[in-house]
Amino acid sequence: MPSLAQMTGSLHIHQFYICKLKAKQEQLFDSDPESAMLLDNVAAVLSEHAEVLAGDIADMECDD
Repeated sequence: MPSLAQMTGSLHIHQFYICKLKAKQEQLFDSDPESAMLLDNVAAVLSEHAEVLAGDIADMECDD
């Protein structure tokens, strides 16, 4: 199982890319709505995974 530091780092990376995807989605919304929707879907999947990671991190912190 990954360490708390590794999981926290992974969560930060997820959050970074979620922000990047959402920013690009906003840029493409008018010119290429299909690509914007795809980016939104990818950001949603990453967000779901980030929520799971955050829960796992919270559980690990409670165990310490």
